[in-house]
Amino acid sequence: MQTDYQEQYIKFGLKVQYYRKLKGLTQEAFADEIGKSWSFVAKIESPTRPFGVSMETLFKIADVLEVPVSKLFED
Repeated sequence: MQTDYQEQYIKFGLKVQYYRKLKGLTQEAFADEIGKSWSFVAKIESPTRPFGVSMETLFKIADVLEVPVSKLFED
């Protein structure tokens, strides 16, 4: 995926990974909770490839992780 916001996508994915692990969820369990595949979660969390998500998925991720959406974008 080509984007001018590569760094932000990767930071977002690492935040998702951080909060997922904080909740003690595996990628598989988290994927089930958000209605996606584990490979989808792996793409989001990849530290080398930017991968975007829809707004619907963004809100679902925040709900499952029990954090405000803004926390997923903080430095």
